[in-house]
Amino acid sequence: MANFDAKHFSKIDWAVVGAAGVSFICLFLPWYGASYGFYSASVSGWSTSYGWLGGLLIIAAGVYLALHRSEVNLGKVPVTPAVVVLGAAVLGTLIVILRWITLPSGHAGITGFSYGPRIGIYLTIIAGVVQVVAAFGLFRSSGEKLPWAK
Repeated sequence: MANFDAKHFSKIDWAVVGAAGVSFICLFLPWYGASYGFYSASVSGWSTSYGWLGGLLIIAAGVYLALHRSEVNLGKVPVTPAVVVLGAAVLGTLIVILRWITLPSGHAGITGFSYGPRIGIYLTIIAGVVQVVAAFGLFRSSGEKLPWAK
């Protein structure tokens, strides 16, 4: 049974969970679009091929930490919670950055036609980087070792 208590959450925990919330909202914002004059069209994070997977991993890192702090039985995981959160945050952020790098972009000067990444993917990258930094701080403060470290 969950035992949610905000007092169990540190500032670092709130940064991880908050970044997950921002990433969730950003999946509904425009990630890619095109515009011509007054006309524009865009697609959300859910429609940008594999980009949504990175957003979901960022969200999963925050949800996992919130559940762990709420003393929910998460079963046996072979690694510690800080490693799970850090791994999901890093992998999710890298996937979103990779998607951003692979999105085509450009413009046709005088006609005013342009296409490329939009605000949603940029905000997701920022949220992911914030979460990675916070998850790294969480990992360092926990005193845990990486699974392959002696």
